[in-house]
Amino acid sequence: MTTSPTDPTGLPRLPQLPADFVWGASTAAYQIEGAADEDGKGPSIWDTFVRRPGAVRDGHTGDAACDHYHRFDEDVALMRRLGLDAYRFSISWPRVLPTGAGKVEPRGLDFYDRLVDALLAAGIEPTPTLFHWDLPQALEDEGGWLNRATAYRFAEYAAVTAERLGDRVKRWITLNEPFVHMSFGYGFGVHAPGRALLLDALPVAHHQLLGHGLATEALRAAVPDGQVLIANNCTPVRLRADARPDVDAVAASAYDVLHNRLFNDPVLLGSYPDLSAYGTTDPSWGGVVRDGDLATIAAPLDGLGINYYNPTWVTAPADPAAGLPFDLAEPQEAYRRTAFDWPVVPDGLTELLTDLKSRYGDALPPVWITENGCSQPAGTDDRERIDYLAGHLAAVADAVARGVDVRGYFTWSLLDNFEWAEGYHQRFGLVEVDFATGRRTPRASFAWYRDLIASQRARTSS
Repeated sequence: MTTSPTDPTGLPRLPQLPADFVWGASTAAYQIEGAADEDGKGPSIWDTFVRRPGAVRDGHTGDAACDHYHRFDEDVALMRRLGLDAYRFSISWPRVLPTGAGKVEPRGLDFYDRLVDALLAAGIEPTPTLFHWDLPQALEDEGGWLNRATAYRFAEYAAVTAERLGDRVKRWITLNEPFVHMSFGYGFGVHAPGRALLLDALPVAHHQLLGHGLATEALRAAVPDGQVLIANNCTPVRLRADARPDVDAVAASAYDVLHNRLFNDPVLLGSYPDLSAYGTTDPSWGGVVRDGDLATIAAPLDGLGINYYNPTWVTAPADPAAGLPFDLAEPQEAYRRTAFDWPVVPDGLTELLTDLKSRYGDALPPVWITENGCSQPAGTDDRERIDYLAGHLAAVADAVARGVDVRGYFTWSLLDNFEWAEGYHQRFGLVEVDFATGRRTPRASFAWYRDLIASQRARTSS
């Protein structure tokens, strides 16, 4: 593979990616839009959760966030300066359907109409995600994703949105990180809706995936020439250097099933992995999985979105009676750390992508990196973020060289934003946001990413 011109930061040169490689950035509605109760928007589970004492660090809320709802033109101008090919954002379900079903709020759809038109005018392809964790509170009151009916409401919402935007939007993502929403929101209660059900949260996995399959049908009907993806958070599972090969390897396999295979196997293979490590041997999960569900979930996809941040190290559980067949562990290696204290492991992304190709073979559709980025402290020179991005893009290029069909890369995130339970304390943006004034200030990583995109295009056009 050829290499790009010398990087002005002095970082290692990046291998050349394919000529049609798509360069993007990602955000999510609740994290940036603000306008929490404007223009008829209904409450989401996050609007409720942030008001629970102690739920979010320092009591922060997403009520105002980045005020993207009123400043989206300014943000699209920033994307144009970056030279983005595509922008991945999410649509707020309760902004479109305030109670999750029934009456449509036209002012909500009008906002996304304006955003899509502004993106297209700037030469940027809109890539919306239909669900990025902001479930309408009215549906949560009826059981949320524990309730099978929510999957059907999700398909209705997909149809309404695609009918309005599908003449201009051709690439759609159904769900963002269903594993994280199940585990953090319903399993451990550290995200909205704040339920701590542990393994009793498993039906949430199936109902989200059923919703994905039903929404895929709705999108195909409304946008016959469109593309449909799902964005899964995936992680390579590693053992510590002092691992006991017998018991720790079993724990690693169990974790891989829960985090990765539970959400990839049914979509790509039409079957669930062996869940016996979690006490589930009944293929119907006690009636949760019904006849025809897996065929719906396994409808062909145009791409698989992968969100990657770091590997996960596991050991056998210190207390097997505690309920989970693994313990999360810290690596023994001295990796650099982000401000979130996540280890920086670029080769984990190559490992993940090549493992997906080995595991799924011809069943693996083209892959899109739909999130990858790091939090760094405000006020730094941004060198570590640049190094992080350079390392992970080199890892993508390495995977491409090994035969993985990767079509694009969306860095997380365009803007500093409301980072869920961390509030405004974690800064992921290429653009710094002053949350008191809303002022946007591009960081050094913004300029680096802009120049990288330009240099990659120059190489492929020469």
